[in-house]
Parts: sequence; structure tokens; C-alpha cells
Amino acid sequence: MRRLMNFLLGTARVCFSGPFPERLINLCAQNGVEFWGVEWLDEHTVRLTLRRRGLKKLEELAGRVDCRVEREGSRGLPDFLGKFRARYAFLLGLAFALCAVTVLSRFVLVIQVTGNETVPTAVILSQLRQLGVRPGVYGPSLDRKQLAQEALLELDGLSWMALNLYGTRLEVVVREAVKAPERLDTAENVDLIAEADGIVVKVEPELGDRLVEPGDTVAAGDILISGTVTLEPPLYSDAPERYYQVHARGRVWARTWRTLTAAVPLEAQVKEYTGQEKSAWAVQLFGRRVEIFGTTSISWSEYDKITTVRQAALPSGDPLPLSLVRETAREYVPRTVQVDREAARALLEEELLARLEEQIGPDGTVSAYQCTARETGGRLEVTLTAECREEICAEQPGRPLPPSGEATSPS
Repeated sequence: MRRLMNFLLGTARVCFSGPFPERLINLCAQNGVEFWGVEWLDEHTVRLTLRRRGLKKLEELAGRVDCRVEREGSRGLPDFLGKFRARYAFLLGLAFALCAVTVLSRFVLVIQVTGNETVPTAVILSQLRQLGVRPGVYGPSLDRKQLAQEALLELDGLSWMALNLYGTRLEVVVREAVKAPERLDTAENVDLIAEADGIVVKVEPELGDRLVEPGDTVAAGDILISGTVTLEPPLYSDAPERYYQVHARGRVWARTWRTLTAAVPLEAQVKEYTGQEKSAWAVQLFGRRVEIFGTTSISWSEYDKITTVRQAALPSGDPLPLSLVRETAREYVPRTVQVDREAARALLEEELLARLEEQIGPDGTVSAYQCTARETGGRLEVTLTAECREEICAEQPGRPLPPSGEATSPS
């Protein structure tokens, strides 16, 4: 600690001589002048080290005992800064650096969002920006608790939010709401019908009367599992049949055949670049754009605009609200060319298979498929015919009770 204080305050190495140098040493001790490293060069000459602030007092005391003081050297922070006394650019840079450390460090430069999975980060940041939370805002002025509550009212899917300020970094911690399970109204009368034609291969009823068996052929709209449950009367009884209505549940698997068609023109417009380019440079700081070079005025009728952004970042990888933007405009002339038929057919087949997988769902499988292509009216048309195995149940409101039946409760 003593060495640190000596560096901050500065030290000086002096040599003094006189008829009685020991008297000067005694006067320094009596007047509170701190010194150390005393070295006797001869009986009239002494060398020692003291702090810079004691030099003036030492010279005053030396005059009282008829001693001559010579300064041999000095060390410490004051001497280091003194070297730049006439270098105004360095002093200006030092002042700016100190201002940046003491003032700019109070502003928010980085905003991080953690804890979200389904709610996009961009949505959370956009809502916070509407409330005034953005890079460049003065951190201590933020009422973080109130801002978190206001943001939660506007963001669906979040149950909790906290804003934590760490210097120039604002951390937004969120917790997503747990969705309540969908409630199934078992008292509602619902039938399960076929949403596609097919041959039934498997029936898994859970609630309701099954009306089909494996091997049956069904058409779209046929009832597979009825929500109207029939209670047979006792044997040899004249009592009528009883019915009660439920929300039918279950799964029915079937072999289905689906046909999908897609087409693409055989001619396409492409871009032929002329080689003419124009560029413009700009700087974005805290969301504000400043043009620095080039022009954004374009006189061409057809051109592409390419924007390249170089984002400044901290060593940790967190982005800073400072970026260099380059916008390049490239002129082109549209030209009509013939489409590669094989590539177009492969692209359409891939698109049709994706549509087929979307229709049969994640549990469905494609047993076999065949694609055919033909050219008509300047277009290439591809037809996909596929045999699938899929779950074909869909819900619809149940049928009314038979007029001659007697209703009863499920219990």
C-alpha cells in the first residue's frame, strides 16, 4: 500500500551538502518531512528519497542550516503525466476516456433476453423499445420494476419478467406461461367422421360407438365413431332402446390414395447484370443513421440493392449499438430464358411430397407414390399419386337422437 501511495503522489531523490548535514536531517524529522533511503556520500554530503510534496519544505529548511540541495531525479504518476503537459491531443484523449468511463458507462449499450423459448426475442425487444428501453438510454433513470409490469401486460405467453442492470448491460429475464391443457367437454355430442376416402386398417375407439371395422371401405364424411351411444334393452324385454350422447374419441387408421398437382411456367425472367454499381456508406449509432460516403440516388430502372452490415461487438460476442452499413446497387437487364425441364420437375416433385406429408400428418406414412409430368399451355404440370397409411378422423357435431329413442344420462 505504501508503494502505491508513493507512486500516486510521486517521489524525488535529492542530494544535499553543507557543513552540518545532520542538522538538516533532524529538522526534517521535526517538521514532518517524510524521507527514507538515507545514504552518506561523505561527511558533508547526504543522499535520500522523499515525496514530491516535501521538496519545497526541504529547500526552506536547507536555507536555515546553510545546505545546498540538488534534485537528482523523480518518479511516480505526476512525472509521467508531466511528460504530456504540452501534448494537447493526448490530454484531450485522456479527458475523453475518463468521461467515457465515468459518464458513458451509465448508459445502456447491450440488451440481452434470456428464458424465452416460444416467444421471439425480437417481439420482447420491440415491446420494450415502445416503452423507452433501447440501447443508449440512461440506465439509472429506468424504473425497471414498472417497465417489466407494463411489458407483461402487452406480451402474451409470458408470466414473469425482470430487468437487471449491470453497468452498460441490461438483462431481461422472462418466464413463459404454461398453457392450460385443452378442456374436453365430454357432455358435448360430437361424432368422428372420415376426412378422406380409404380402406380401414385399424380402429382404436375410446368413447362412443364404433361403426366401422378393419377392411371396411369409407368415403369422406362417413361416421367412424358415433357420439350417440345405444343401450340395448335386456333380453326378452319389451323396453325400448336407450341412447346417450357423448364427445366421441378415438383413432381410425386407413389406406388412402391422394392425388396432388403442381405446375410451373416453362419460361422465366432472369437478371443480366450490366456491371454498373453504386455504393453508399453509413453509420448507425443507437438506432440513428448517419450518411458518411457515397450516394443513395439511383437513376436506373432495374437494379438490385445489397445491404452489408458490420456490427460492432464486445469481446464476449454481445453486439453493440454501433454498426457500419454499406448499400450497393447493381444495375441489371431482365431477360427471358427457357427453364431446365428436369430441374423444374425435380423441384415440383419435392414440393408435392412436402405437401403430401403435411396433409397426412406426422403419424402418417407414404407406402408408394408415382409422379407423372406433361407440358400444357406453356407450363410444366406434375401430378403425384400416392398410397398412404394415415389417421383419418375428424370431428363434427353429432346427430340428433332417434325420434323413437329414449334419452338417458351417461351415468
